Amino acid sequence: MTIAVPQARTEHPAAVPAVVGSRLTVPLVTGERVPYANLDHAASAPCLDAVRAAVDDLLPWYASVHRGAGFASQVSTRVYERARETVRAFLGTRPSDAVVFTRNTTDALNLLARAVPRRTAVVVFDTEHHAALLPWRGPHVRRLPAPESPEAAVRSLDLALRECPVGPRLVVVTGASNVTGELWPVPDLVQVARRHAARVVLDAAQLAPHRPIRIADLDVDYLALSGHKLYAPYGAGVLVGRGDWLHAAQPYLVGGGATAGVVDHGDHLGVAWSGVPERHEAGSPNVLGAHALAAACAAIDAHGWRPIIAHENALLCRLRAGLADVPGLRELNLFGAGHDRVGVVSFTVEGQDSGLLAAALSAEYGVGVRDGAFCAHVAVRRLLLEAGSTEQRAVRVSLGLGSTGEHVDRLVRGLRELVLDGPRWSYRQRDGRWVPDPDPRPLPPFLAG
Repeated sequence: MTIAVPQARTEHPAAVPAVVGSRLTVPLVTGERVPYANLDHAASAPCLDAVRAAVDDLLPWYASVHRGAGFASQVSTRVYERARETVRAFLGTRPSDAVVFTRNTTDALNLLARAVPRRTAVVVFDTEHHAALLPWRGPHVRRLPAPESPEAAVRSLDLALRECPVGPRLVVVTGASNVTGELWPVPDLVQVARRHAARVVLDAAQLAPHRPIRIADLDVDYLALSGHKLYAPYGAGVLVGRGDWLHAAQPYLVGGGATAGVVDHGDHLGVAWSGVPERHEAGSPNVLGAHALAAACAAIDAHGWRPIIAHENALLCRLRAGLADVPGLRELNLFGAGHDRVGVVSFTVEGQDSGLLAAALSAEYGVGVRDGAFCAHVAVRRLLLEAGSTEQRAVRVSLGLGSTGEHVDRLVRGLRELVLDGPRWSYRQRDGRWVPDPDPRPLPPFLAG
């Protein structure tokens, strides 16, 4: 397969929002230091410069929220609630949608799983990330096998919903695969769900950093995402969507903030729960994380999506063209090599251990990638079998705002040299992972002690 490489100015990171660590250098086992090529954005993206500045601005004012009488508390409360509105605008919500801050996508989807009415029929594809695959319980959970095409996904969902029992129904879909980067046919799946009176929750963890989302236009009922994948690595995520199920549910966690009032009745406590979103945000909230997430949303919106998408597409074409020339390399694809995708590519190389490749890329080339099954074990094993691989793991390269053409070229060069000539260093397995042996790379000074 030949892929044209656009010579676009947007390939240069100056055309996109700047990230912290863009000038970071890392040591190699051979003694040199090189600029770090972070090609693991799908796991955790670096922090935007604008996000760090926003957090620095807030830190002197940081205080308790909602019930503090002090001026700093009032400032922190306003920041926290304004963050909710910024996220709402970024995601194009309906006016009535609730915005609940969580720790991450996993936390958000588990919250929703606790809130669905009893006997809800849940339909989920087994290609989902574990965060979207595992939280659902009960006798009416239906897992659908991996579809061979977007059209097959739509047909499979239609049939599954026809067979669901009468009552509430929920469809779980991803926006973009964290394994292959491929975009799922969300509008078509939503249309099928509506025909069967089912609600839809969108796992947007991988979609939100790469494409604009408008909940009202997509007509999904719920959406979950993580700040740490959206260039705001401060421990916050969000669940956005219709408030009725959330309001009817018992709090996800119980404690301060979730309670409007508690009365001692002697033999028991009478509790009046708060409304949504407070009902599901018990305890002192992550004000800095919510502020960081909102700052990332605002920075991306202010910059505009056009240069961000162009930057990523240029690098993605460059990456896939380079990988096509690596002997024995096979991309993992669900819907086919030509299907639209975000900047995520997973692959195996015939006769090569994926974990050893990842370790050597880091130790000898300063390139950070991920190897494994990417918390999507069912999907990865199926794709590996289809690719004819006996491996249980793959290598994943994921691009983002911190990626450059040089990073991509160094990755491709490193892969070719490792495949053709083998590693230049010795490695051993420790706790199931390949590590350099010995590993002379010094830790940064703040860890040296």
